[in-house]
Amino acid sequence: MSNSENDGFVRTFARGLGVIESMGRLSVRSNIAQISEAAQLPRTVVRRLLMTLIELGFVQTEGSSYWLTPSVLRLGMAYLYTLPFWQQSQIALEALGTEVQQSCAISVLDKEDIVYIQRFHTKRILSMSPGIGSRLPAYAVSMGRVMLADFSDEKLSGFLDGVDMRKLTQRTVTDKDAFFDVIRTIREKGYAWGDREYDDAICGLAVPVRSQDGKIIAALNVSLLAGEYTEQTAVERFLPLLRLTASQLRATAR
Repeated sequence: MSNSENDGFVRTFARGLGVIESMGRLSVRSNIAQISEAAQLPRTVVRRLLMTLIELGFVQTEGSSYWLTPSVLRLGMAYLYTLPFWQQSQIALEALGTEVQQSCAISVLDKEDIVYIQRFHTKRILSMSPGIGSRLPAYAVSMGRVMLADFSDEKLSGFLDGVDMRKLTQRTVTDKDAFFDVIRTIREKGYAWGDREYDDAICGLAVPVRSQDGKIIAALNVSLLAGEYTEQTAVERFLPLLRLTASQLRATAR
């Protein structure tokens, strides 16, 4: 039975959240027709939901335009505050980034994507520079892979069956058997190295962040310009510091 067929599923609530997500993706002031298309809901339904969201303070309107208010941030911050290491992570990431003089990040896994929950910038190396809330496909980036390494083979196989593993660059691993080999190597080494598989200009080195019981709950990485480091030189330069920072975060995690 799907969630939508369950007696506990509240369709109106789900639709309201869907409208918020759709308006976030539109990222501009939008009219009902645009929101309806993005949310894949009838305009009459969207209109009622918008009126409710306006009353709750999550949406503002002027004329025929609608946009999200800063109150929506409360929903995202509520999640971040449930992470016992999140507040410490900003201090830890700033210390790491200052030490290595490279951009660093912490992310968590959400379905088929990683989601950035902390970011320290030293240089703009991606065409779109990720910030808190940015999403990238887990299969194609080092932070995603180091978290997927915690999956059992059966769970990983199910995950890959549900993901559109597209060639993002010429180096992107999209063959399922080859991807399993990559994950097995990560399990053996305890870190993930990504070399121009998401973006031709970027490499990345990532380590897991674990809870006190050893479960992987997040990932920590350093992003590097392609060609400046090989896996070996990146490991020699950054891996000890990444692992030290991850251990500091583990000390604050449950």
